[in-house]
Formats: sequence, C-alpha cells, structure tokens
Amino acid sequence: MRRVVVKVGSAVLTQNDTIALQRMKNLVDFLAELRKEHEVVLVSSGAVAAGYTALRLDRGILQNKQALASIGQPILMNKYAKKFAEHNILTAQVLVTAANFNDDDECRRVKDTIDTLLSNGVIPIINENDATTTKELVVGDNDQLSAYVAKHTASSLLIILSDIDAYYDKDPRKFEDAKILKIVNSIDADELEKEANPNSAFATGGIITKLKAANYLLAHKIDMVLTSGYDLSSIKSLMLEGKHLGGTLFTRGA
Repeated sequence: MRRVVVKVGSAVLTQNDTIALQRMKNLVDFLAELRKEHEVVLVSSGAVAAGYTALRLDRGILQNKQALASIGQPILMNKYAKKFAEHNILTAQVLVTAANFNDDDECRRVKDTIDTLLSNGVIPIINENDATTTKELVVGDNDQLSAYVAKHTASSLLIILSDIDAYYDKDPRKFEDAKILKIVNSIDADELEKEANPNSAFATGGIITKLKAANYLLAHKIDMVLTSGYDLSSIKSLMLEGKHLGGTLFTRGA
C-alpha cells in the first residue's frame, strides 16, 4: 500500500467564521474511499478557526491565538471523529512541532506512532501544537509541516487541498489568460522568494508556501499534488480513477 499524506487548510475547513461541515464531510468521504487503496495520514489546519466559533478573541494577538487553538483542537477532532465514525473509521490526534522534525530520535518516534496507528486501521490527524509554541508560527506553517510529515513518515505523495486550485503560469486573480501548469518538475528560485499572499483570515500562507513545500519534497523525490479543497472532483479523478484532469502534480518523474 502506498502511503499518502493529505493536508487541508483553514480556508477550506471554515466559512463565515464557522466550520464548513459539508466540506469536512466531503473530505472525510473522499479519505474513506482513498483509504481502501492507500494508507492515509491527514494533516489538518482549523484548530484556531474552530476555537473562534466558541470564543471570539482577537486572532492577531499570539496569546489569544494559542488559547483559541487550545479551545478549538478538541472541537475540531470531535467533528472529525463523528464523521469518520460514519465509515467505521477510528481517528487519532497527533500534535507535533517543527522541533520534532529537527532530531532523528524524535522523527523516529513520530514515525513509529503513525506506523502503529496505520497498521491498526486508524487515521492519524496531525496538527501543529499551536497552544504551546514558544514563538509565532511562520507563514505557511502547515504546508511546510505536511511536507515534513510526508518525508519523515516514508510517504510517497502529499496532497494539498486548498483554496488555491493549482499552480498557474501567472496570477489567475490578475490575468484572465492564466493557465494551469498541470505537471511541474522543478520550481524557479525566483518563485520561492516572493511574498506569501494568504486569502483567508485564518490562513497562514498562499501559493508561495505550497511551492516551498513542493520544492522540499522534489528534493527528496516525493511527489505533491496541489488542487482544490472546495471541489474534490479533480483529486477524486486523479486518485480514484487515475485521470489527471485538474490541479498541479509536482514530480521528478520516473
């Protein structure tokens, strides 16, 4: 079985300052199908957004953000657990920090935990431990986090489900003739230096953080797909039917 990491961003999981339950259901239904042929690890944003549904604190203040993450993480996990339970799938919460991937022993422990969960039919749901981080998270944290997870858990593919549906040859919000780059084998250094442009009040990155994640994985010969988390038809076609109809595949090739 191929191991696949799926990352979903806050912009996909939230709408009008609340959890987008239908999108979450669509995601869970897809992962339940994907799990029949692949081992599935989920990296999920959304704890801060979930916390904000219960307590309206100013998210611009770090301490508030940490408090919201603390409130929101069990809310988010409860919603996931209920939706996966409809497919008789058990879930587990795995909270990590960037520091866990800076030490070989800690990397091994993370992988051992995920290996054990997967071998017992459990879907690990991974998130950054925002509640106790000692400094404000860098832009695009969970894009980078999901790339680290993919690399250090011996996964062969990272799928990023985002409000950005693909990598284009130019900004599609500014240029009507922008074209999707369906297959990308390398990323220009200039593209990695541009400023991040998050689209959501809860998002922490934009296309640049996705490109950095892809660049990291390409260097380690791991593929990545960037596609829409709003409309899952493209990722379903690719993963369930083997048809690449939409989104961008970052790959070194055979």
